Order: sequence, then C-alpha cells, then structure tokens
Amino acid sequence: MSVCTGLDISQLKHEIIAPTLQAIALDGPAAVNLVTGIALAESRAAYLRQFNGPALGLWQMEPATHDDCWTNFLNSTAQSVLRGRIEGLLSPEPRLTQLVSNLRYACAMARVRLFRAPAPLPVATDAAALSAYHKQFYNSVLGAANAGSNRVLFQAAIDAT
Repeated sequence: MSVCTGLDISQLKHEIIAPTLQAIALDGPAAVNLVTGIALAESRAAYLRQFNGPALGLWQMEPATHDDCWTNFLNSTAQSVLRGRIEGLLSPEPRLTQLVSNLRYACAMARVRLFRAPAPLPVATDAAALSAYHKQFYNSVLGAANAGSNRVLFQAAIDAT
C-alpha cells in the first residue's frame, strides 16, 4: 500500500533521520524506523504546524514537551554529552522555532522524547509494536493517534530503503 506523504520517506529516513540519530548517538534500526514512523503518523511528513493546536514540526512536538525535555532532562549534569550533541545541531535562532525550521533538531528532539520513555524500543521490524510505542510514549492517551490505523505508516517507515 502506498502512503501519501509530503517528503519522500526514504530520503527523510536516510538523509535526515539516520544521520541525525547517529550524530547524537541514539541510533539503531528500531530508533530510525520509530522516528520515521512518528513523522508519518504525526504530520504525514508534510505539515510544519498543527492545525488548531500548538504542535510544531514534522514530529508535531508541543512547546511544553520541548521545554520539558530541556528543563528536566537535557539540562541535567548527567546529560551533558547528549546536550552538547543536540546543541551542535542548533542554529542561532530560538530553539522552539527550530522545531519548524531545522529538521535535524526536530528529529533529535523527537528521539530525546522517546529516549526518556520507561520501556525499551520495540523490534525494528514490528510495525504494530512501533505504532503502539508511539501512541503510548510519544502521542499519549489523550492524543489523536490511533495505533491500529497508524500501523501502515510504521510499515512504510520500515520498508523505506
């Protein structure tokens, strides 16, 4: 089944996501497929701002989530190395603005959000598990994502070569 998206899924996966996750040392097949699938599930890899909501970027991260990642995780002494890697992706403009304008930064922040989840990443090739993980640890119970119907998007992420 073909998935209609804004960006070419293979290019997004291999030109943005995989190198970004490698640069912040939070890569691996499961992470790459999960972050790719999240871009598809959250914005169809097309929309940079949520309609009728505050979420920003392809990964549709809300400002409060972004700020929490910095305040309660990246700014801790224990995360100084990861913080330095993330800061290396930044341009001079405000960080929050870069969720829209800087694909590598937005991708890295999505991975930081997932890195904070209490459960290990699912198997890289299990679309249903990746979709369920997205719903539980990225989108939330209150979010609009549907793990069952989004499975096809995570399969497209897995299949993107």
